[in-house]
Amino acid sequence: RLSFKPKEHSTRQVFSYVRGHAGESGIIYCASRRKVEELANGLGAAGLRALPYHAGLDKSVRDANQDAFQQDDGVVMTATVAFGMGIDKPDVRFVCHADLPANVEAYYQETGRAGRDGLPADTLTLYSLGDMQLRRQQIEQGEQSDERKRIERQRLGALLSLAEAPRCRRQTLLACFGEASQPCGHCDLCQEGVELFDGT
Repeated sequence: RLSFKPKEHSTRQVFSYVRGHAGESGIIYCASRRKVEELANGLGAAGLRALPYHAGLDKSVRDANQDAFQQDDGVVMTATVAFGMGIDKPDVRFVCHADLPANVEAYYQETGRAGRDGLPADTLTLYSLGDMQLRRQQIEQGEQSDERKRIERQRLGALLSLAEAPRCRRQTLLACFGEASQPCGHCDLCQEGVELFDGT
């Protein structure tokens, strides 16, 4: 199940989402190491088994946390994008992006870590205007060529189109990769519809 929600009180939104998946293994992706630590500590204080993972942790801590996630049930990993390559845990029940991913490819890869056993899995991506501005700024201030920046802007644009999609998210996501699909019936837009407003 793919879903996007505008950020309101993101920490509260993440906590509520994780409580809805109590006892299940999941991953929460964050844009900063600080947020990874804050969410892991907050979820731990709330009685959930949450472990941090980012490049600033000592390798032995990262390895121990990754092993616990792989081997134990009900572990929530709060992580930067440094986490996930080589993770083959089949029973990840949810993936939450506490911050907007870098681009549509990253989103597809990271959400694809949920439900590899073929059983139902859930995703939630929180986003804000600030997230979008930050991602654009990162592209513009990067040291890539103008052509590379153009490609990165397109990739970010595809993700923003997915966040603001007026139709089935699965259809929109697969269309980013040139694939056609019927409405999935499971995403937030298929189940809840689109909120329309008169902008005049």
